[in-house]
Amino acid sequence: MKIGVFDSGYGGLSIFKAIEQLLPEYDYIYLGDNARAPYGSRSFETILKFTTECVEFLFRQDCHLIIIACNTASAKALRNIQQAYLPRTFPERRVLGVIRPSAEQMARQTRTGTVGLWATEGTVRSMSYVMELEKLAPSTRLIQQACPMLVPLVEAGELEGPAVEYFIDKYWRETTRESDEIDTLLLACTHYPLLANVIRRRLPGSVRLLLQSEFVAPSLRDYLCRHPEHDSRLSKGGTRRFLTTDRSDAFDRLAAIFLGYEVASERVALDAAS
Repeated sequence: MKIGVFDSGYGGLSIFKAIEQLLPEYDYIYLGDNARAPYGSRSFETILKFTTECVEFLFRQDCHLIIIACNTASAKALRNIQQAYLPRTFPERRVLGVIRPSAEQMARQTRTGTVGLWATEGTVRSMSYVMELEKLAPSTRLIQQACPMLVPLVEAGELEGPAVEYFIDKYWRETTRESDEIDTLLLACTHYPLLANVIRRRLPGSVRLLLQSEFVAPSLRDYLCRHPEHDSRLSKGGTRRFLTTDRSDAFDRLAAIFLGYEVASERVALDAAS
């Protein structure tokens, strides 16, 4: 059985790239729900419905373990899927998200005890990172900032230039209005790492920038080491399959930007069994 990686669009490819580089021997299926992206501003009920449909589709593609690379889906749907959907339908399989390992890194990296988070409106409104940090490191203060213009810029291929710099500066000013003690900033949307070089240039040198691809992949490796009962069910043929719910040519063009190599994706309907 395979490892599935799911995102509402293209951004999860940054997580997938790190996973496949660290664990190249496994068989993977990546699913981008591009036809219904973005998830960021949708309601809780809609995101839960979409995410559950994508998870169920990947299970029907013989995935034993699924990583929800989308922060919005992790924030709004993961808990329900883990606690209600899986025990009822696929009790032997697992679905993991990106919020817990990200919160762990924020708490570990900060020196001042004040950290920042850039994310979609949906992730910010969910308060999932706030709740996770309250459990892991209750003394850590989190400043959240929704950055709605960054995803459209990335998907338009605009990764440099005045527009990108304008919005990065704007969001940083808004972030620091609440505190000037932020020393760690997490990019909690999988699109944002493509802007990381510009963000680093525009932020103060004292601020550490955290990219989820740097620790989600090691977290998965640790999980598989701690759970050999799941690792033993995963096939290790080194295969890759890329699926999208929208046009494959558009997916392939942007996937090459995220992955650094060409892919040939397949367009799928989520109600199809194969």
